[in-house]
Amino acid sequence: MYSDVSIAGDPLALPHLLPPVPQHPATVAEFAGLARSVAADRDRWAPLVRYDATARWYARLQTGPGYEVWLLSWLPGQSSGLHDHGRSSAVLTVLQGELRERALTARGETVRRLAPGAQRAFAAGYVHEVVNDALEPAVTLHVYFPGLTRMTPYACTPAGGPRRRDLPGAGAAAGVPAAL
Repeated sequence: MYSDVSIAGDPLALPHLLPPVPQHPATVAEFAGLARSVAADRDRWAPLVRYDATARWYARLQTGPGYEVWLLSWLPGQSSGLHDHGRSSAVLTVLQGELRERALTARGETVRRLAPGAQRAFAAGYVHEVVNDALEPAVTLHVYFPGLTRMTPYACTPAGGPRRRDLPGAGAAAGVPAAL
């Protein structure tokens, strides 16, 4: 009697029987790796950086199945405002300069300095603000997964907790994120 293996052959030798190799990141670690890979390719992103004295500058660098990669510049004093990224998770990587991140969680407020090379990963619904309170410009790389479709602005209540701001048109990304 023959076994199934002897009839069909070694299943590992038959690529069509194996699951397909993912063509894009699928885990937070893989998205962080994608961000590090893009960050390491300075010749790709550095010539694109622009600075705008009236608002933070940003450009979409790359898209893939279920994700987007954005490049942002921050002049001294520029801030994202307190916001979340809707249903998108994200990886933020500082390419140059230094920023301050303030996050509001169930455990309270956390403030951290983000120096070049710093990388932060956060889940959907994470409420934070990023500010360039240094004297030099900064540049960051952001990977959003799934791609960014909504951003929700927040205000702090007198009691100190975050509260969603209900502003006309607030939250809709409409192709150009308001608070990346």
